[in-house]
Amino acid sequence: MRGIEKHFGATRALAGVDLSVAPGEIMALVGENGAGKSTLMKVLSGAHSPDAGSLLLDGTPYTPTNPLHARESGIAMIYQELSLAPHLSTMENILLGIEPMKRGLLDWKTMRAKASVALEAVGLEAIAPETPVRELSIAQQQLVEIARAVALDSRVLVLDEPTSSLTAVDIEKLFKLVRALSARGISIIYISHFLEEIELLSDRFTVLRDGSSVGSGITADFSRDAIIALMVGRNVDELYPRNKHTAGAIALEITELSGIDKPKSASFQLYEGEILGIAGLVGAGRTELLEAIFGLEPITNGDVSVGIYSGYASPAQRWEQHMGMVSEDRKTQGLALGLSIADNITLPKLQGLGPGRLVMPAQQEAACTNWIEEIPIKCESARQQTSDLSGGNQQKVAIARLLHANVNILLLDEPTRGIDVGSKAQIYRLIDSLARGDSSKGQKPKAILLVSSYLPELLGTCDRVAVMCRGELGEPRPVEEWDEHSLMTAAVG
Repeated sequence: MRGIEKHFGATRALAGVDLSVAPGEIMALVGENGAGKSTLMKVLSGAHSPDAGSLLLDGTPYTPTNPLHARESGIAMIYQELSLAPHLSTMENILLGIEPMKRGLLDWKTMRAKASVALEAVGLEAIAPETPVRELSIAQQQLVEIARAVALDSRVLVLDEPTSSLTAVDIEKLFKLVRALSARGISIIYISHFLEEIELLSDRFTVLRDGSSVGSGITADFSRDAIIALMVGRNVDELYPRNKHTAGAIALEITELSGIDKPKSASFQLYEGEILGIAGLVGAGRTELLEAIFGLEPITNGDVSVGIYSGYASPAQRWEQHMGMVSEDRKTQGLALGLSIADNITLPKLQGLGPGRLVMPAQQEAACTNWIEEIPIKCESARQQTSDLSGGNQQKVAIARLLHANVNILLLDEPTRGIDVGSKAQIYRLIDSLARGDSSKGQKPKAILLVSSYLPELLGTCDRVAVMCRGELGEPRPVEEWDEHSLMTAAVG
């Protein structure tokens, strides 16, 4: 790809981007949210037509007219949000659009044989081709997407944030498969915000910033800090704040809490001015713990105490008790993406934004502008639709909602999932400042319960960490007593 440009109205999404990938090479494409990675890949896959520039595939001019044309040319895209038909079988998904026909009818025997070959190539030979996709795990569904690319005899495979919902074991299996595909001569373009994955897996990297390619090189020749500096345009000397937090009174006390399935047992105390981290593998019950505390899931045993309140409460009651939650799935649970920034921020607390029960747009915007400037949220105005924002700015809107509601206890479930390193640094600083409080502004220190699958995040931001394993929460210990190895050892039991 040479000199690729793309405009959307007055917005320049790509400004002369160059990208090259050799046969069998694993090329990492990195950059902050909004840097142009997705737009560039949509040009490659035929979803967008470039305004300028040229593409060559195996040395031949390549101008995809639509995604089907790109697919037939050997370009396979696997998005972070999987694009499978859950009601269809595994083999129907693998051969969707290229179904073998015989006398005008589907040739099921040939379809099964071809799907079996593709499944074996991605290590899913134990899965029957007739199995409905909805019965497979997320990791298996992702491998079915790759099997589809194998069945198409793809020459270029694009993986967009493929590990965001996978366990450590599944990630290692995926890496092994990617290396095997690379050894077969397939070119891999790998997009990830996890720089340790880039270091482990890629041969070379290209960095996009503000729609331009600003650096490229052999991965082994560059330090992580050097790649981050290219991504954000400055040195990030300290990703995690190192400020001292002073624990105050008990804000939240959990005693032998259990739910219908998970958690099985959880007990801890969370203090004002403290960040308490919860580590554990995917499926350990961390999200269920937060949802039970917040009233989204039923409690079968145990107690939740918030100040003078004790026992089960609905989410509406938790808001009244000055507790708020940020969901790990901001797209379907955390935000109303079709609404404006102002609507999202003010949803839990509309009182005082107009006379009586009315909400006056001017007062609503004024209240939101304060948070937009303070956090800050990069946007055109408070009336901009939330879906138009980058992932990092959407996450800031989710946190701003809690601050607008004046919560004292923040339940944060994977607050930096799927966002770039620059936005992560901003959110880490925000979380740190909330735990410290600001007496000059009359802001008391907040109590923060932080769930994360990213161990460096827990070790870098938290005061204490507890590990959840198979629904059981271990005793919280000072962060100084943990390292990545001990956290993972406790997480796998």
